[in-house]
Amino acid sequence: MTAGTERLGARIAYLGPEGTFTHEAVRRWTAAGGAEPPERSDAALEPEPLATVREVHDAVASGAAGRGVVAIESSVEGYVVPSLDALVGSPDVVAVDEVVLDISFDAFVRPGHADPSRLREASAHPHGLAQCTRFVAEHGLLPVPASSNAAACRDLADHQVAFGPRLCGELYDLETLATGVEDFAGARTRFLVLCRRDGAPVAWAPRRASGTGPWRTMVAVTPVVTGPGVLARVTAEFAERGVNMSSLVERPLKVRERQYVFVVTLDGAPWEPQVRDLFGALLGAGDSLKVLGAFPVAADGPGLDGVLPDHAPTGSVRRDDGGADLARGLLW
Repeated sequence: MTAGTERLGARIAYLGPEGTFTHEAVRRWTAAGGAEPPERSDAALEPEPLATVREVHDAVASGAAGRGVVAIESSVEGYVVPSLDALVGSPDVVAVDEVVLDISFDAFVRPGHADPSRLREASAHPHGLAQCTRFVAEHGLLPVPASSNAAACRDLADHQVAFGPRLCGELYDLETLATGVEDFAGARTRFLVLCRRDGAPVAWAPRRASGTGPWRTMVAVTPVVTGPGVLARVTAEFAERGVNMSSLVERPLKVRERQYVFVVTLDGAPWEPQVRDLFGALLGAGDSLKVLGAFPVAADGPGLDGVLPDHAPTGSVRRDDGGADLARGLLW
């Protein structure tokens, strides 16, 4: 390894510019002591903003960055598809830790340009715009997507409002038009900390040795065949072993029409006996597997009590509803 590569490898890459929520996640992870990976002894990782999620991913894959941080799931907008697809498609990168942040957006304008009659556009990352739709509609603004919330704040025009974390106002000398403009209070976003696959066992070692838990694992399952009952067969293997499946999403196989890979987040670590047995059963059935990440559940992460009916989508029906409501909800 050259001296130049060694210097780059001491960095932690994230979606920039400075002031993104991902930057805040890096700061949180660093403050918690995660910025000095056990396989390095020379220096703590230096934050390095990059322009896209793909660049972050590629920097980790190549070894140019020792770690990377990407957003993976919003409690409002769901999975961040570019981050998920990059993990599914990479042979060299895996998630080894997670950070969970409370998400709140402030609305910023250029200093001296808070006149509502002159503001015509709202700019933010697409997920940010999607979380501030009420403010956009109430002010008659045209949504303009940006590569990140911080980029929207950095490049803010006189006729625009930008949505971003409070840090952006300080970094880019902006005037705060309004605070807490998100549609849903209490929104959270999960971020994954990435490293090269061959470095994952070393990254996990301290927490495995200390017994820190519980853990979660993300695994890509590509069924050997498609057709009726395939998903039921896969999920039955989880149920038989008491392995909880906390999330399941499907992503298309890029080279095969109408064929999919299932990305499952499960409670447990790959080396735990019941998870190893589960993976063995799926492999035995002919399915293809790839662990995308394993990490201790964030201490400040959201908890679930297992009972969700009060949070079901508007218009959902239950067993005790009347016949007319059932017919409307189920289109019988």
